[in-house]
Amino acid sequence: MDTPTSKSEATYAAIVQAAYDMAAAEGIGKVSLGEISKRLGISKSGVFSRVGSLEALQEAVLDEYDRRFAQDIFLPSLKLAQGLPRLTVQIQAWIRRCCETGPRTGCLYTAGAFEFDDLPGPLRDRIEQGVLRWRASLRKTVLQAVEVGHLRPDTDPEQLVFEIYCLIVGLLHDARFMRDPSTLKRISVAYGRLISTYKSFTYQD
Repeated sequence: MDTPTSKSEATYAAIVQAAYDMAAAEGIGKVSLGEISKRLGISKSGVFSRVGSLEALQEAVLDEYDRRFAQDIFLPSLKLAQGLPRLTVQIQAWIRRCCETGPRTGCLYTAGAFEFDDLPGPLRDRIEQGVLRWRASLRKTVLQAVEVGHLRPDTDPEQLVFEIYCLIVGLLHDARFMRDPSTLKRISVAYGRLISTYKSFTYQD
């Protein structure tokens, strides 16, 4: 038998899911309590009473995005030994995720970065924090690849992470805006070419 607590938790989860779908399709800045209430058939006050504020709901959406991103991109790579194979598996999974189409795909952080680049406030700060966390994770993986001798000892981790990010932004543009079917092949070639300039001369694939 459902308890009031379990029903409340289920309603909260449904609200976050509806907001997540809306953010993925239209951008995190387009999420509104009024629209969520319409989609779920709940009063606006009912939505508000469960999430507290629009800002809290937006943060919950980004928290859920973080969880799914880690599940899809980061956690599977931990099955591999530290080094270039782990980094490459992360990037390949990230690429596949960016190339997928549908209402729940795309990158809330990349889209949000363009949406809020000149709009200071808590939401921009939260998006920036999410980007910085993922870049720090990538930087750690790059450093591990240097330490085990897969990447050259003079590798600048910040530079490599920056260049990878540039590839991903270009990928999102061509895959999702241009709808170019050759994007997956092109990004694979581009990443392979980029990483070859950082590989240690003694590393064998």
